[in-house]
Amino acid sequence: MTYKWTKIGRVSISMIIGFCTLLYPVGALAECTLGLERIVSGLSRPVGLAYARNGGNRLFVLEQHTGRIKILDLGTNTVLATPFLDIDGLVGGNEQGLLGMAFHPDYQTNGLFYVNVTVPGGIFGGGVTEIRRYQVSATDPNLANPGTVSVIMAYDQPYSNHNGGWMGFGPDGYLYIASGDGGAANDPGNRAQDRTTLLGKMIRIDVDANDGATGLYGIPPDNPFVTDATALDEIWAYGLRNPWRCGFDRLTGDLYIGDVGQGAREEIDFQPAESTGGENYGWRVMEGTLCADNSQFAGNPPCFDTEFVEPIHEYVHPTGFAVVGGYVYRGNGIGDLQGTYFFADYSTTSIWSFRYDGQNLTDFKDRTTELDPSPFNIGSISSFGEDEKGELYILDLDDGEVYRIVRAEPAIPGDLDHNCEVDLRDFSHLSQFWHADCNMPDWCVGRDLNNSGHVDFNDVRVFADNWLEGK
Repeated sequence: MTYKWTKIGRVSISMIIGFCTLLYPVGALAECTLGLERIVSGLSRPVGLAYARNGGNRLFVLEQHTGRIKILDLGTNTVLATPFLDIDGLVGGNEQGLLGMAFHPDYQTNGLFYVNVTVPGGIFGGGVTEIRRYQVSATDPNLANPGTVSVIMAYDQPYSNHNGGWMGFGPDGYLYIASGDGGAANDPGNRAQDRTTLLGKMIRIDVDANDGATGLYGIPPDNPFVTDATALDEIWAYGLRNPWRCGFDRLTGDLYIGDVGQGAREEIDFQPAESTGGENYGWRVMEGTLCADNSQFAGNPPCFDTEFVEPIHEYVHPTGFAVVGGYVYRGNGIGDLQGTYFFADYSTTSIWSFRYDGQNLTDFKDRTTELDPSPFNIGSISSFGEDEKGELYILDLDDGEVYRIVRAEPAIPGDLDHNCEVDLRDFSHLSQFWHADCNMPDWCVGRDLNNSGHVDFNDVRVFADNWLEGK
């Protein structure tokens, strides 16, 4: 017998939920055991992932030294034979090459995307960072048109290390670019604190305007130093050493920055979505919360000055030696991970996570053992990535592999919030999407537990079987 949804049925469900809550109060969220699924191998020094903001099932993998951007088809877990783009003429240093990629928020319409690369030359001889704009082919969505290239911004690198390289569009539609301090050790040119250079900064530009230095980008009118004649208009925040991988929380708009330390501390910096910019994260005066240089060189503030923004998390050497910033999980596959920030260390391949609400850091966990990809092995973690749906990935630089963070347990019928437990939260969720017939397919996905074509009381029976079994 199939039960149809009625007003009486809705009241009954509410009564059942209330009664069951008395019998089985809802406690703390269950926690899924995590694992890593190897998606693909055989890449050459993958250092970044991007998705195209067009609802597709593709990831774009950046190969640092070949200059190739390859397409990973998530439907088949294969890399397409022909690269999306092959950029030649790049510098092949350990921290240089093809370092970042970001798709225009309106990519589905205009086909524009941006890359961060290092090319030879420059006034210092350490190379030049170029921010380039390209457009997708007019006839093939899996190919870029190399003839559309424009260098919209460039800045010289004094040394071959600390190039940064991450780029991403913020919720405000502006392009954010993370630049390192120019390299060597201890920032000898004081560039991170110097607001007349783009090195050691978080840069923020408007790619749809043309009032910038090259005429190929614009300056957001609310950038913090636009009225300061002693600072560059493009600067959004400063005091960074080598920001290696950053990420916006796609739900809140908060920005997380993994900044590699000198010889003592690794740090995660944070900028809330409501920030108006201008943060000074402290380098070269501070290394995390440690005083690194109290000389007040070139007018720098003293150590522990109140203008410095402290990291929300730091760890000491030898726990790790090079932090790799990550992302906040906002996918659908592992419900209890919602709002969890993942990051790692390049040298030790340690992986950690925590939650941060803007004031309090909680639920810190060492995930290294849990995310052991045996029988495979991660040589060096170069980056995290996220796909269109918010699922998270880890890149292995040495072995050329891409892994996806997944739940280790099999799916449980009735676990509608994907937290690896069937409980009253799922029951409540089921009642909210109650529908007599599945003429709206999205209503039935994961909720028509007996595959009858209806979401009804028979699904409640399936739910109850799985729920009460664990009580």
